[in-house]
Amino acid sequence: MSSTAPALVPASEEAQQEAVELCAELIRFDTSNPTSDERACAEWVAARLAQEGIASELVESAPGRANVVARIPGTDASRGALLVHGHLDVVPADPAEWRVPPFSGEIRDGYLWGRGAIDMKDTVAVMLATARHFARTGTRPSRDLVLAFLADEEAGGRFGAHWLVEHRPDLFAGVTEAIGEGGGFSYALDDTRRLYPIENAQRGMAWMELTATGRAGHGSSPNDENAVTDLAESLTRIGRHIFPVRLIAPVRALLEEAARLQGVDVDLDAEDLDTELAKLGPVAGFMQAVLRNSANPTMFTAGYQTNVIPGKATARVDGRFLPGHEQELIDTIDALLLPSVSREWVNHDIAMETTFDGPLVDAMCEAVRAEDPDGHPVPYCNPGGTDAKAFTKLDIRCFGFKGLKLPHDLDYGRLFHGVDERVPLEGLRFGVRVMTRLWQTC
Repeated sequence: MSSTAPALVPASEEAQQEAVELCAELIRFDTSNPTSDERACAEWVAARLAQEGIASELVESAPGRANVVARIPGTDASRGALLVHGHLDVVPADPAEWRVPPFSGEIRDGYLWGRGAIDMKDTVAVMLATARHFARTGTRPSRDLVLAFLADEEAGGRFGAHWLVEHRPDLFAGVTEAIGEGGGFSYALDDTRRLYPIENAQRGMAWMELTATGRAGHGSSPNDENAVTDLAESLTRIGRHIFPVRLIAPVRALLEEAARLQGVDVDLDAEDLDTELAKLGPVAGFMQAVLRNSANPTMFTAGYQTNVIPGKATARVDGRFLPGHEQELIDTIDALLLPSVSREWVNHDIAMETTFDGPLVDAMCEAVRAEDPDGHPVPYCNPGGTDAKAFTKLDIRCFGFKGLKLPHDLDYGRLFHGVDERVPLEGLRFGVRVMTRLWQTC
């Protein structure tokens, strides 16, 4: 006897349109972090799940800092569960800078506009629409799914993913793999073809505060122990430092696939790598952030009066390191600091990397290809960080995958934390089709 896999249930038109409506509603909740909280939005998410009979638990880590977790049984209980996670908080937005009110959820020119439209209430809406579609149609995922709608990702997850991992690991019992933000969006390779970078690595986070101590004095007097001068010089050294290229496996694999698809020969081991990468066109620019470690000064505080030299000055630096290259970043920063300048961590979190293989990877790639025959999934290293860092502490294998097809003329990267954030309506519909397929085949 032979057995065949059950026929896939496609995403309905209702579910695809619902993703647009749900995303607009989500944007209208001002969940700016740190000026607001997630409670009202989390209650709304739980209610939308409950409408279709999906039970969930709302967990507060602190007053107002709310998370929602639900579990959907799959057809094969013997397999490890898949965690699908998204965050409810957003970074603040100044309405004076936007063409539309940032919390209006306005639809214009084929896009849904608003803070969180691509980071990441679009994916939260797709998760909700897909889950509701499964419940309405009686469709079951191929294995248990755990859906997590999280607080505080934009500030490091202390009230969200990290808190849940530490205080409520029972919510993730049996989970072996996870997908979240950081990958699965399209990147135009040429007029017709698209790469779909699927995150299987992240740079680590090394946010630090630098403190220079010197001799306070009158602003009119010579002072060779000026804390402001020493800190400024140290920051200039850091800001102008160029770290060496370190080609980790996911970055190399993406570049090799881009070269193959474009029919160009690129020597990734060449001494003059910039010249080689230039052959790849815009892809080279897209990958610049993950070729090496980085450290960028972002904040500076000193003094209280023009004619007073302060005895102390402080600054913040955003450091990021590739998997396997954390110590290189630390040693470099320490070597660039003047003796009067010390550092301490503000937020220090791991880099992560997993192999690009296995049934889940195959299912993600196939879901993309099925909905976009001109799409080419590739491994990817996220230059930033996500809640995945917390879930690795539970030995969960983490990927970034949202399933978002973008117009070729949209600069997706610049919309993150930027002005006039927006998501294409068709991109949301595409996400529901991809996620519906993935949940049945993963």
